[in-house]
Amino acid sequence: MSDVPDLGPVPQRITVDAEQVRRLVADQFPHLAELPIEPVASAGWDNWTFHLGPDLLVRLPSAAEYALAVDKEHRWLPALAARLPLPIPTPVARGKPDVGYPYRWSIYRWLGGEPASRDRIADPARFAIDLAEFLVALRAVDAAGGPQPGVHNWFRGGTLRTYDKLVEQALAELDGHVDAELVREIWATALDARWDGVDRWFHGDIAKGNLLLADGQLAAVIDFGTCGVGDPACDLAIAWTLLTADGRQAFRARLSVDDATWARGRGWALWKTLATCASTFDAPEDAAEFADAHRILAGILSDYVASTVTKPRRQQ
Repeated sequence: MSDVPDLGPVPQRITVDAEQVRRLVADQFPHLAELPIEPVASAGWDNWTFHLGPDLLVRLPSAAEYALAVDKEHRWLPALAARLPLPIPTPVARGKPDVGYPYRWSIYRWLGGEPASRDRIADPARFAIDLAEFLVALRAVDAAGGPQPGVHNWFRGGTLRTYDKLVEQALAELDGHVDAELVREIWATALDARWDGVDRWFHGDIAKGNLLLADGQLAAVIDFGTCGVGDPACDLAIAWTLLTADGRQAFRARLSVDDATWARGRGWALWKTLATCASTFDAPEDAAEFADAHRILAGILSDYVASTVTKPRRQQ
């Protein structure tokens, strides 16, 4: 029997509208019933998110698998927040399922800011170091009793082999659009890179949409639904998906990342970027997203090739 986890079927998402949220809040938290409710722009995939007045937000999981993160966040986010140098979401209340909505849900304090992007970051090197400082602090939190990799976070913190079939599927869909031989070499290098086995805290989805800026500087980190303890290399994908070349080196230096961990982090970036490329390359309405993902993929490949100039290339 294989010891590689099974991701299971694609989650079956449900929709939620403002009227449902209004009723849930009024029924379960009547002292908040008079606050206006509006959908949050670009709210993400795992949760439906709504403004609740000026200072709160409501997050409702969009599928049963995503709902597994609710109790985890309420248990661990207050403990993590006390140890971290930047604001993270603060749970205010936990809602219950009802006849019209089947999962637990949450109310959080609203964190202001705008999602990170290359053109919004004032100082790329400073941003990279600030992000590394955040991850250093997160990894330093005692991991005892923390949530191990599982369906609640799609096995982040575990082996990259969980995503091996998805990489091959993406390459099949992108046939002729990417350098499949080089992709497989980088992926194999990531799979072979050993983890020391020491559990450390990780966020699990350090991505531009979860990094908030104020005046061009990193101001908060949100969406801990995929957090857990295990191999923290998944948090390194941002080095290729957002950081500049100089920022990437500053980021790695501050984290003191060894070659094996860096290779696994590159593997996480590779899988995520391939998946985006495969889902967008033949859809005209996704042309801009595909172009961005293809640019990131080219950067991953060229960075790997540059790193092997003084080292023997892997034998196929």
